[in-house]
Amino acid sequence: MTTTSLKLSDELKQRAARAAESAGLSPHAFMVQAIEQAATNAERRASFTAVAHAAREDALATGQGHDAKAVHEWIKARASGNKTAKPRAVDWRG
Repeated sequence: MTTTSLKLSDELKQRAARAAESAGLSPHAFMVQAIEQAATNAERRASFTAVAHAAREDALATGQGHDAKAVHEWIKARASGNKTAKPRAVDWRG
């Protein structure tokens, strides 16, 4: 494990210390947890963006997509516990 120094403003250091105490953590543990959470969120955001870009490229290449109204109806049915077929992709290019 390596050591890293962080330069924090006095205000941020005090805020972190108060938040750590409130969470029952040491300031160090709180900062490690905060950095880990931020890294995880950044990775998830990057993954989501990559999937979205791939889906867009696929839609542009195939001309296929799902009708939003049909998808919303399918989600509502599933949320109500009804088993229903997934909506089929349709040609949106006309």
